[in-house]
Amino acid sequence: MKAVRKKLWNPISATVMLTASVICFALYYLDIINIQSLALLLLVSLFISRSIHIADQWEKAVVLRMGKFKSLKGPGIFFIIPIIDQIDKYIDQRVRVTDFKAEQTLTKDTVPVNVDAVVYWTVWDVEKAALEVQEYERAIFYIAQTGLRDIIGKHELADILQEREKIALDLQKVLDHNTNPWGITCQTVGIKDIIIPQVLADAMSKEAQAERERRARVILGTAETEIAHKFSEASERYKKNPVALHLRGMNMLFEGLKEKGSMVIVPSSALDSMNLGALGGLVSLAQDSEEGLLPKE
Repeated sequence: MKAVRKKLWNPISATVMLTASVICFALYYLDIINIQSLALLLLVSLFISRSIHIADQWEKAVVLRMGKFKSLKGPGIFFIIPIIDQIDKYIDQRVRVTDFKAEQTLTKDTVPVNVDAVVYWTVWDVEKAALEVQEYERAIFYIAQTGLRDIIGKHELADILQEREKIALDLQKVLDHNTNPWGITCQTVGIKDIIIPQVLADAMSKEAQAERERRARVILGTAETEIAHKFSEASERYKKNPVALHLRGMNMLFEGLKEKGSMVIVPSSALDSMNLGALGGLVSLAQDSEEGLLPKE
């Protein structure tokens, strides 16, 4: 919302003028005043009604007297001297928002990007905003856009994608440095979107996928190395303790055969080293007994 000029008449001034006109014409109709007095009273009514103005709660009116700054008026009702005084504009002091963007701007590593951003700002000194700059909203837009382009040119694409908050903070400092002399402060700057070329986006996606695959292979290789190391330690322990190896073999066979209908294939060397052949026969004999294949004593 820009600094605005309000309509010639406000509700109060229009009501005063209408009421005064009705009274004047009524007096003239009743022959209490003549035509010259009627004209004079209408002129006085116009003068009084034109001196009444209203500023909204969030506004300040900039009053000039004979072309020179006189004062700020409002909010609420206030009075000026018609003809001598003039209301140049009403300035809104609420927080306002300006969208801006940098299109096809090259980063430090020569990558073209489109960046959309937004700045929230407010006028804290109405006098400076009225006297120091003509169109402060337009000026803020161009300063923000230029500052964003400069910051993009000083950073690589990876930094822009990963450090949005830092870039927004740097841009806010640039805006504050330029707008504070105008009585304007930039409260917050936000980076809404960063758009990169589609070809580059596809390449970055493939690179990220390849990196994930590399990490998965490294993790798998590390796991295999750890497993081999543990097996090596286990073999040394079993080598020195045959009973433990035998118990481990019994446990493996039990785990494999505790479900009915399962089949376990073990190397012949394992049968000899852990005496699994005799154990397997005992297990088979137990299963047959459970199924009623052997006669009970």
